[in-house]
Amino acid sequence: MFRHFIAGLMLSVLGGVSFGDSSNWPTWRGPFSNGIATKNAAPPIMWSETSNIKWKVEIPGKGSSSPIIWGNDIFLTTAIKTDRIAKKDEQPKRNEKFEAKTVPPSNYYRFEVLCFDKNTGKLKWNKIANEAFPHEGHHSTHSYAAGSPVTDGKRLYVSFGSFGFYAFDLSGNLLWKRDFGRLTTRLGWGEAVTPSLFDDSLVLNLDQEINSKIVVLDTNTGKTKWEKDRDEKTTWNTPLIITHLNKTQVILNGTNRVRSYNLADGSLIWETSGMTTNAIPSPISANGMAYVMSGYRGAAAIAIPLNSSGLLDTAEKVAWQYAKGTPYVPSPIIYENMLYFTKANSGILTALDLKTGNPIFEEFRLENTSTLYASPVIANGLIYFMDREGTTVIVKTGKKPEIIATNKLNEAIDASPAIIGKTLFIRGEKHLFAIEE
Repeated sequence: MFRHFIAGLMLSVLGGVSFGDSSNWPTWRGPFSNGIATKNAAPPIMWSETSNIKWKVEIPGKGSSSPIIWGNDIFLTTAIKTDRIAKKDEQPKRNEKFEAKTVPPSNYYRFEVLCFDKNTGKLKWNKIANEAFPHEGHHSTHSYAAGSPVTDGKRLYVSFGSFGFYAFDLSGNLLWKRDFGRLTTRLGWGEAVTPSLFDDSLVLNLDQEINSKIVVLDTNTGKTKWEKDRDEKTTWNTPLIITHLNKTQVILNGTNRVRSYNLADGSLIWETSGMTTNAIPSPISANGMAYVMSGYRGAAAIAIPLNSSGLLDTAEKVAWQYAKGTPYVPSPIIYENMLYFTKANSGILTALDLKTGNPIFEEFRLENTSTLYASPVIANGLIYFMDREGTTVIVKTGKKPEIIATNKLNEAIDASPAIIGKTLFIRGEKHLFAIEE
């Protein structure tokens, strides 16, 4: 994702090895887990359904998980509705103590992992991780395959939440699997458990309506290293793993509390007041600070020094707070000491000074955009914003934002894109696109 290195971001490594290699995009937020492409990345700024499409391949089923890339392989997950109808005694029940605004389907779903050739789009292999009957529905804009995979170049780690967690080798051979039971999500809106990876630890955020917890697995065996109960309701954010002063922290957003755990043993390092309901944006870090925000029926952003400890519920114990125009679904992004984010799910852009939290500009309109779910990415000093109608607006970074280009594909985009060199990879509602001049 980027390469204007900020000191804190240089610590975003997996397994003690930087994944800033220009040929890899190993997590949904790229080689530095922050949305920034490597220095040599120069993807197109202009495309359409008929121009600069290197290849386009149909994706079976439905999913909103983001593509990840290692070498010549692109990995995706999907959930495919089968013709098998669940019998009454086969239908697991959602916890009826909790309100639901969705209805479970009648059919079984097949949960698959797909591997495509990065250069041609050809399907190299697909593996069925599970076939199961969902115990709850999902939001109309959601899917049963929303958790993005992650890789360390040795194994591919895949999350289907209630339907299991899996490790494959990069040829698609199953190495281990774990099942933590069925999650009960807020209003039955569905799951999005994207794992985070550091060294031989795989971190899972299992926040739900009851029995929320954080779990850390050994990547070699799938066995639990530690787990901690969390006083939280459903969240959908991905843990941030960051090393600061020789201590590796796991930072999780939350409605009740934002918390930092010691990756070594799960002990609580610091905590502070939580965000709005539905804490979806994932934390991000730079310059020895963590930046956390949410924006459902309210607005909240906070900057927290990584060297903090204990309870931080007074203003003087955090660096700054901001309460306007924060995102509901998309995560924020940092570039050259500026923190960029969009308002709720709209194309209204704000940028803050990283150190002070003061606005550099507010409510800059990304013209021609509708609802945004995908998190932005940055390459070559340009920010790519994608909406649910297939529009991508490209904005030049800096104190005076400028729209460089607007592009359109004929299908919704919910997944965050990946960038390798001169190629932009976009998962649409029905297709995977490789876009290159």
